[in-house]
Amino acid sequence: MTITAIKNAVTEVLPPVTPEQYREGMSSLAAAVNVVTTTGPEGSAGFTATAVCSVSDNPATLLVCLNRGASVHQVFKNSTHLVINTLTSKHQSISNTFGGKAPMSERFELGEWGESATGCPQLLDAAVSFDCVITDVKSVATHDVLFCQVVGIKQDQEADALLYYQRGYHSACKDA
Repeated sequence: MTITAIKNAVTEVLPPVTPEQYREGMSSLAAAVNVVTTTGPEGSAGFTATAVCSVSDNPATLLVCLNRGASVHQVFKNSTHLVINTLTSKHQSISNTFGGKAPMSERFELGEWGESATGCPQLLDAAVSFDCVITDVKSVATHDVLFCQVVGIKQDQEADALLYYQRGYHSACKDA
C-alpha cells in the first residue's frame, strides 16, 4: 500500500498499522471528556467525545469528530449549531450514558441542563461549555470532522477536568 501525503507526494511504501494497534496506541493519549449536544427537528441529541481540539483563536474555532455510524449522526448532520460541554470528575455517569446506547430522552435526565444562546442543551456545571455554529464538515475515513466557530463560552474556573486515559477515567485538577 502506498500512502499519499498532502500535495500528492507519495511516501515510501510502508505497511499501515492495524486498527487494533492504533486503538492500543490511542489509549495512551490522555484526552478531556466532552458531551457534545445539539437540538434539531428530531429533538435534543448528544454524544460523548474525546476527539475535540482547538483549531484557531481567530476566529475561535474547535473541531469535533463524529463517527458516521453513530446513532446521533443524522441529527448532527442536519444541525447548524452545537455545544461542547467539557466534563468534570463528577460527570462520569453522564459520560457513560451519552457514550452508550441509552435513548436520547434518558440521556438528558442526568445532570442539570439549560439552553445555550444557539438553543442547544448546555450542562450547567460543566468545566467549560463552548456554544458553537457549525461552519464546515469534512468526511475522513469513518468519521465526519465538524468545524465549529465559538459564539459563546461559559466557564467554571474552579472546576477539575475529567480525562480518559488507558481505557479509564482520571481527574485532573489545578496544582495547589
